[in-house]
Amino acid sequence: MNNIIYLHLLFIFPMIMSQLSNDPDQLLNWCLDGKHHKSRPGPEEELYKQCSPWAKRSCCTHNTTRNAHHSNLYNFNYDHCSHKKNMSEDCRRHFRQDLCFYECSPNVGPWTVKVSMKIRNERFYQVPLCQSDCIAWFSACVDDYTCIDNWVSKWVWSKQGNSCPHGSECRTFREVFETEKNFCEKVWDDAWKYTPDDQPCMRLWFDGEKGNPNDNIAKLKVQELIRLNRGVREKGGIFVIFIMIAINMMTIVQ
Repeated sequence: MNNIIYLHLLFIFPMIMSQLSNDPDQLLNWCLDGKHHKSRPGPEEELYKQCSPWAKRSCCTHNTTRNAHHSNLYNFNYDHCSHKKNMSEDCRRHFRQDLCFYECSPNVGPWTVKVSMKIRNERFYQVPLCQSDCIAWFSACVDDYTCIDNWVSKWVWSKQGNSCPHGSECRTFREVFETEKNFCEKVWDDAWKYTPDDQPCMRLWFDGEKGNPNDNIAKLKVQELIRLNRGVREKGGIFVIFIMIAINMMTIVQ
């Protein structure tokens, strides 16, 4: 038990400083290290259809956004329960918008973490998604079918793409996820965090001609991180003393 406490203490401090950069400008202009992402956001003359809102400052190219609509970027099969029915176009439209955000958004720096996957070296984690966007997404898919709740970790993969694990059952989204909150947070393994609209939150759907509302949400998060890091630096000595006292206490007990 003492060893467990010791390990927790050692990891508390580093976790507070877990964002990948302390440079505000870099955090506010972040493209994921992924298969199709640009290295830095910039304007695109044109982005395709649903991805067009990001054209003024984007991490994706026109070809990526066109392929997001007409081909299979990651060999991913949305119709994995086709023996029940194929995914409805309305549900697919919301997943396509989610994919546009993933490929194009320059606003995820404050929530980016390292991963080790074939298709990416980074992902975003618990980005606040506005409640109304989440409700609309789940409502569009509630009568569609899937066999698992975590679409990152639970598939069986082959050259043909993703398929349902042996013994799993295709059920409606309503049966698998039950609530819109559970759906939005679970489907992409905590990429999103269900957040009330009256709190700072990201939009999947917006009018790019009026600007990207997610720019301000990222700025607010960076300001929060700056305040947190400043507080940690100022109180760092207290953390060290606390850890040393705890270690000494464990040594005495042993």
